[in-house]
Amino acid sequence: MAFSFNPFKDEVDFNTEVKPILNKHCVACHGGVKKAANLSFLFSHEAINTKGKSGKIAIVAGDAEHSEFYKRLITNDLDERMPKNEEPLKKEEIEILKKWIDGGAKWGEHWAYQQPEKPSVPSVGGFFARIGLFKDDETRFAKNEIDHFVLDKLKKEGLSHSPEAEKGTLLRRVYLDLTGLPPTEQQLQDFLKDESEDAYEKVVNKLLASPAYGERWASMWLDLARYADTKGYERDVYRNIWRYRDYVIKAFNEDKPFDQFTIEQLAGDLLPQPTDNQLVATAFHRNTMTNDEGGTVDEEFRVAAQIDRVNTTFDVWQGTTMACVQCHTHPYDPFVHDEYYKTMAFFNNTRDEDVVSETPYLRFYKKEDSSKIQEVKKWILSKSTPQKAQEFEHFARVLEPKFNSHDIEQLSPVTSSLLDAKYLGLQHTGYGRLRNVTLTGKNRMLMTFNTGNEKGTLLVRDNALDGKVLVNIPIFKTRDTVMFYNLPKLEGKHDLYFVFTNPKTPKEWLQIKWVAFQNTFTETPDYQSVEAKYKEILNAKADYSPILVEGTGDLARKQHIFERGNWLVKGKEVKPDVPKYLSSMPKEYPRNRLGFAKWLVDGRNPLTSRVIVNRFWEQLFGTGIVETVEDFGTQGFAPSHPEMLDYLAITFQDDMKWSVKKLLKMMVMSGTYRQSSAVNQTLLDKDPTNKFLARGPRIRLTAEQVRDQALLVSGLLSQKMYGKSVMPYQPEGMWQSPWSGESWNTSNGEDKHRRAIYTFWKRTSPYPSMMSFDAPSREFCQSRRLRTNTPLQALVTLNDPAYVEAAQELAKSMLKKGKTPEQQIQAGFNKIMMRDIDSRELKILTKLYQQTEQQYRKNPVEAYKFFGRSDTSPSLAAMAVTANAMMNLDEVVTKE
Repeated sequence: MAFSFNPFKDEVDFNTEVKPILNKHCVACHGGVKKAANLSFLFSHEAINTKGKSGKIAIVAGDAEHSEFYKRLITNDLDERMPKNEEPLKKEEIEILKKWIDGGAKWGEHWAYQQPEKPSVPSVGGFFARIGLFKDDETRFAKNEIDHFVLDKLKKEGLSHSPEAEKGTLLRRVYLDLTGLPPTEQQLQDFLKDESEDAYEKVVNKLLASPAYGERWASMWLDLARYADTKGYERDVYRNIWRYRDYVIKAFNEDKPFDQFTIEQLAGDLLPQPTDNQLVATAFHRNTMTNDEGGTVDEEFRVAAQIDRVNTTFDVWQGTTMACVQCHTHPYDPFVHDEYYKTMAFFNNTRDEDVVSETPYLRFYKKEDSSKIQEVKKWILSKSTPQKAQEFEHFARVLEPKFNSHDIEQLSPVTSSLLDAKYLGLQHTGYGRLRNVTLTGKNRMLMTFNTGNEKGTLLVRDNALDGKVLVNIPIFKTRDTVMFYNLPKLEGKHDLYFVFTNPKTPKEWLQIKWVAFQNTFTETPDYQSVEAKYKEILNAKADYSPILVEGTGDLARKQHIFERGNWLVKGKEVKPDVPKYLSSMPKEYPRNRLGFAKWLVDGRNPLTSRVIVNRFWEQLFGTGIVETVEDFGTQGFAPSHPEMLDYLAITFQDDMKWSVKKLLKMMVMSGTYRQSSAVNQTLLDKDPTNKFLARGPRIRLTAEQVRDQALLVSGLLSQKMYGKSVMPYQPEGMWQSPWSGESWNTSNGEDKHRRAIYTFWKRTSPYPSMMSFDAPSREFCQSRRLRTNTPLQALVTLNDPAYVEAAQELAKSMLKKGKTPEQQIQAGFNKIMMRDIDSRELKILTKLYQQTEQQYRKNPVEAYKFFGRSDTSPSLAAMAVTANAMMNLDEVVTKE
């Protein structure tokens, strides 16, 4: 981070002048990772008026000459001088630090951790324009408050704004930004014909209401949510989680307020009587990877998922790098080691445990089975309490609370085992123990087991291997059947021993998957028929989607600090809480995920609204107001327009009530957004990266937009929405799935031409053409895609079957749009770019067409090979080659 020093200034600013020097030269040795000489420059109480190992006070506030810190900077003794074994600080840096200490060593808070306040909007235009007598250049340019802030900054930098982009270019820009798709020729003509003052605004409103809007913005969010159709790690097998993707699309299309969107994803299961959609939303944190490989330890990877959830939550909503705090106090930002685990405590009670079955999940029953649930619920309400009905419905929907079989200790060394590190297996005389089960009010045990045995007995004994038999279970050949067993009346906590005997086939395994303890609904004459219906419900085949469910009672966990981040070395126990340098959590909030989610979006958190506004800004303008979208901390970049960022943050959360559509409309309606992206020498010299927004955005399209644009302009794009992910064309041999035998089976019909957001996403082998265009693997949260321009991208758009097919279809329409090759090529370019082609490009593409056509006339077999049809004419094949080249132009895969 750059700094400047003005010796005539009364005060040195800690955040912009002092902190960068400390971060660059000091905290590596004197910070959160280590405190050499017992000295740290992370917090003021550790640095100011504090004695180091030498016994001398490092920084004496108001007196640099008597501060050991300052003396070590200016000494000529190489053994004493700081930074140790490094080049000495520059003279101007030392002067800044001296002036800061002499001025009282005031320790300022980093801007991002201070509560934003709504700044006044700068005025624009000359005096007569401001009082409304006439409009000048600035007042004509400024469409809303964004432009006032931008113009104010431009004047300070000696720059001026650019003119508005040509109408066709602007239309393509806003279509791509709001829907991820370019406009059609008809949409362009409608816009060009509309000469009303609000023509552009009408287009914006239409795009915000388009179903394609949700698909475009969901693509961005799925990177953050690390959404994929597989579990990750070595086996990386299928995960049935596509309903979460559909939830996100619908949430954006409905303009679900962002605070509600946040709460549902982090804690939808903890809302009162959550809907199916609110439960599906919690899959945001079920997108964490799970490891099905044999020999792995479930608890290790359960903990890994919790760590990922903490890190991802701070990445997405706080723009803060928290990963290092897992092991030690943050070296640059004010987050201490304990706070990481206090935050993890909010997430630690979720019931997912890295099990193969992906439980807990929300079950989607067939119509007849859903009717049975309502019948049983109605019966319970008539005979018992609403709480009993709620408990029944909850278990029928999510199969929780229950104990997974890995919770049962395997005590017999040979005849009990966690088979393939997945499910408890018992052979003859094998036994296991489930400890500290509360059985007060529990008179029914549910269990699921698998076995090929026709005979054998499983005994459940109380508190000892030879204790009282609570349940006697005759074993029969079954697979994944939920069985019900009566329990005697018991009170308090019990250790339960599961003992299996099978002398006739002693080597055969009995596999236990899970066990649950419940209270029967009530005891009435017709109870047994209802119990039988309940059993039918639980054993019914149902589709499912992984979700979060909170564990309580026996299933609640204690949270300990992990010493140096090692989950096996547990330190003191901590309770759920939030970092103290951010806003405190109100006492009325529950100390669980729901309270934590509310804290993120209650308007008092200094980061959330800033981070989210900046994230959407980066999507439109290519660079965030804070360029380091992922890091608002002291190591991140300072905002280019800090007042505008705070203005937008307060407006978004207070005035717009977290409406993303209103926020995006404000951005795209601004004069700043509408500027031409043309660059002149002055802009290149003074602002090469467009930091000060003196011109419009010009950035590479996303992987999804490149593909979707090709499909749309060729007429192939399917409008079908939602549902399971599809498998479009992909080169042979990309998938190697020896464990599961899964293979890439190209979808049929319109499914292979659906929008890219519906493409099947395998973490260890993502769709290759999108990877070439900077899409992530989604193994972890990705805050922003770093845009590249590599030869691989050209190879994709020239050779990938999807793009070749799109070019072939586009060529068919081009041949109908003109009599000469020039006219046909012009028509094709108009369809893609919404403007006339440059004469030089037209000449080159015409030459390409003519040479290719001549070649195909000489070798008609080659035309057939390219097009795949025996009736292909040389002119059609040549135009397809030309269309393919045209779709590969830089300006086509760029948003101008």
